[in-house]
Amino acid sequence: MTSEATRHVMQANKSKDTSPELVVRAGLRERGLTGYRLHWKKAPGRPDVCFPGRKVAIFVNGCFWHRCPHCHLSTPKTNVDFWTAKFARNRARDLRDCNLLVQSGWVVLVVWECRLKKGRAQATLDEMALLVRRAGDPATHVPQVREVGAMSAWQLGVARGRLARR
Repeated sequence: MTSEATRHVMQANKSKDTSPELVVRAGLRERGLTGYRLHWKKAPGRPDVCFPGRKVAIFVNGCFWHRCPHCHLSTPKTNVDFWTAKFARNRARDLRDCNLLVQSGWVVLVVWECRLKKGRAQATLDEMALLVRRAGDPATHVPQVREVGAMSAWQLGVARGRLARR
């Protein structure tokens, strides 16, 4: 059971049009990738950004709520049982949604909030654009879950070169 104050704080957290989500959408537009849908109800889990024609779904995950594997965040010290259960439910829901999308033939891209910070954002957005374009090509469309922002600069350059030579 949560306190009334905690309930109000949690209700104040936005689920749509968050800062990381706006960065992703601006990055997609800058790279010429338009025609996406936001929180599309027809896709399992209502991904933050969807390219239905390419069968690409993008989830922009906040590090705290979705328990980023890169940030090593601690659990809040009060009401530990509540927070442990809350985070477990969030992770289970994320896994379920990604599996449903992959089973339906979608490429799922997961972008972590920390990968959109200064110094990393441009490389992360470049990688995301590359993966969206690649997924739109029937020859390279493989339903899978991919984390965006994990590719090194060298890997990104090699992948861009391969894509350009086609």
